[in-house]
Amino acid sequence: MLKKTRAAITGVGGHVPDYILTNKELEKMVDTNDEWITSRTGVKERHILKGEGQGTSHMGEKAVRDLLRKTNTDPLEVDMILCATATPDYIFPATANLICDMVGAKNAFSFDLQAACSGFLYGLVTAQQFIETGKYKKVIVVGADKMSSIIDYTDRKTCIIFGDGAAAVMLEPDDSGNGIQDSILRTDGSGLPYLHLKAGGSRRPASLETIQNREHYVFQEGATVFKFAVTNMAGVAAEIMERNNLTSDDVAYLVPHQANKRIIDATAERMGVGGDKVLVNIEKYGNTTAATIPLVLWDFEKNFKKGDNIILAAFGGGFTWGSCYLKWAYNS
Repeated sequence: MLKKTRAAITGVGGHVPDYILTNKELEKMVDTNDEWITSRTGVKERHILKGEGQGTSHMGEKAVRDLLRKTNTDPLEVDMILCATATPDYIFPATANLICDMVGAKNAFSFDLQAACSGFLYGLVTAQQFIETGKYKKVIVVGADKMSSIIDYTDRKTCIIFGDGAAAVMLEPDDSGNGIQDSILRTDGSGLPYLHLKAGGSRRPASLETIQNREHYVFQEGATVFKFAVTNMAGVAAEIMERNNLTSDDVAYLVPHQANKRIIDATAERMGVGGDKVLVNIEKYGNTTAATIPLVLWDFEKNFKKGDNIILAAFGGGFTWGSCYLKWAYNS
């Protein structure tokens, strides 16, 4: 019987900018305080990309370089780079194209994928197909966002949540049983009114009016998004466990999207997973959108053991949400 070839994560790289924006500093910018932010979101600080002409690709480049170094990979061996981002450097060319050029991945093709906070999961499952069909041997999936570029720092509802960062994983074929086992991805476009960027797209191109009306920043109706996120992210994480006959004892770790500590807690509770198995770094980075899940993998890489059952789960604007079940493929 032929062994199934699966796409396995064989390395993780990451990068966050040097500048740290603390809750104390935010207190001077908007009417808020550290206790209020921490109790409602779990965020203590976030990293912000400063500097003229610095975009998402500059963080993505550093994350990919870190990944190539750790996996001892020649950039010329990389077949494909997929970048999940909601904050591309330009409408075109793709941020992934720029990262390819920056790191010297001359033999790779690349493209961007946009699914907001679920982008990394969507990207992982997309890249999985190229490995499992035998088309490619080395595929890099980057999750990167410069959220500070679309955040209104006079809006205390959104500016406390988001940060900047990037992380990347290498996917390679595995026939030992490890790698991506299953995934569930969902979309509901009727979520548009509750979480979106009003202007800058083809429906409402940039104009003097859109700029004066401050329409180029994230708009979020927090209570509605929170309710949708808790229901759907928790639901899909529980569903993937049921579908694969996993009990909470079988799960080594839950790696949730870092949107809000209360959403993470609700997801863990629905799965029946204890707090010791829930990986959280939201206090350090805030919500970095497509970068949150790979940044957790980067931060906690040393915790993972070969064969560990890991559940990834996310919810994002769009609405998009999903879950992925994988078996970790290496010991750090």
